[in-house]
Amino acid sequence: MSDDRLIVALDVGDALSALKITEALGDSVNFYKIGLGMLTGGGLALANELKHEQGKRIFLDMKLFDIGATVEAAVRGLAQFDLDFLTVHGDPHVVRAAKEGAAGKDLKILAVTILTSLDRADLDACLLLPGDVADMVVTRAARAFEAGADGIICSPQEAALVRALPQARGRLIVTPGVRPVGAALGDQKRVMTPAQAVAAGADHVVVGRPVWQAPDPVAAANAILAELASPQAQAPNI
Repeated sequence: MSDDRLIVALDVGDALSALKITEALGDSVNFYKIGLGMLTGGGLALANELKHEQGKRIFLDMKLFDIGATVEAAVRGLAQFDLDFLTVHGDPHVVRAAKEGAAGKDLKILAVTILTSLDRADLDACLLLPGDVADMVVTRAARAFEAGADGIICSPQEAALVRALPQARGRLIVTPGVRPVGAALGDQKRVMTPAQAVAAGADHVVVGRPVWQAPDPVAAANAILAELASPQAQAPNI
């Protein structure tokens, strides 16, 4: 039995490769993330097929960023696919425009705070403000919530801090940077296990390569699902 708290990231280059992953996983996974890397490889067509022909839930991870009018127009077009989640950068003007574009649809707008592949040295290289990464994530999350975001994207290491915000009540926290014990970190730097992430306040955990690169993807997915159902993952979600 699937648990929608697990979102499997289809971080491959084309829809045919992704479809093979979903076929292998079958009923064990119900929620998939399709990212920018597959946009030119049939990603939108795959999203439509998985959603409307197979009944899966879809997280479209586009991380949109532009002037407000452009973001609003892009989101309005994407909202016609009747998908579940869409990411935009967490800048308030982007979030507000995205919410306008999604008006009248069930599409949830999730605001990216700081990518889970970045640490303080990376932010310094990008000439971003000095300061603790976790503090920056919390500030960006609060501003995104105030701009109307339905949820935010942050690493599991910041989930508890974001969940404690008054503005986070009733909003979603989705955490990439989740790795089962023993899994390779890959390009992720701020990580936790699935149980730790949910216990910290995450509503959904995003896991990709540790599932579909495993010798037995179904067993890997089921192990994460069992972990999410374990006592170690239990925490009040306010």
